[in-house]
Amino acid sequence: MRKFGLIGGMSWLSTRTYYDHINKLVQARAGFPASAPLLIESLDFAPLARLSTAAEWARAAKILAASAKRLEKAGATALLIGANSMHKVYDEVAGAVSVPVIHIAECVADRMAQAGVRKAAVIGTRNVMLESFYRQKLIARDIELLPPEMAFVDTLDRIIYDELLKGKASRQAERELKTIITNLAQDGAQAVALGCTELEMVVDVDANVLPIYDCTRIHAEAAVEWIMGGE
Repeated sequence: MRKFGLIGGMSWLSTRTYYDHINKLVQARAGFPASAPLLIESLDFAPLARLSTAAEWARAAKILAASAKRLEKAGATALLIGANSMHKVYDEVAGAVSVPVIHIAECVADRMAQAGVRKAAVIGTRNVMLESFYRQKLIARDIELLPPEMAFVDTLDRIIYDELLKGKASRQAERELKTIITNLAQDGAQAVALGCTELEMVVDVDANVLPIYDCTRIHAEAAVEWIMGGE
């Protein structure tokens, strides 16, 4: 198996989810007691939360690029960024190392395209829903995306930052997510991409009104393909 690097800590709950998914998938393929050869750098989330200005994002790019370099130097043969929103600085991170950095939205776009999805919605933090860095990867695969509704954006941002990133998952949040997904189905979406790792805490991925693409699990599956020797 090839050693793999995970830039985590945004939040640590997300890092835990990646670690869990990757190891379970590796063990399912390699058998007990195999586990994934992982290098994890869990960053301090405090200076990376709720970024808004260009200067803040430039600082984040430097922090993540430095982390990528350390993981490569430690022996990682490929990397991933364990946060959807931080893919805004993907190009800077990927450009800082010579090993592959697996892009979460490209993995999701590939999976949707393979399934024949032609119209979808992305839900997540404000920057994932409103900016192009994530959405353009799906559009490039001829997947039409519903325009983000600001009421949904505000609700999701509140749930993610005020609850999920603190490890809380209220029944009210579950109900609000179910309403949002139902409305997206009524608006013509064929599928929904969970563009935030923690959303799986309040969204039933396996039993919903629409097919739910769990971006974190799909990203983890791509990491496992690399670890096990695939491309």
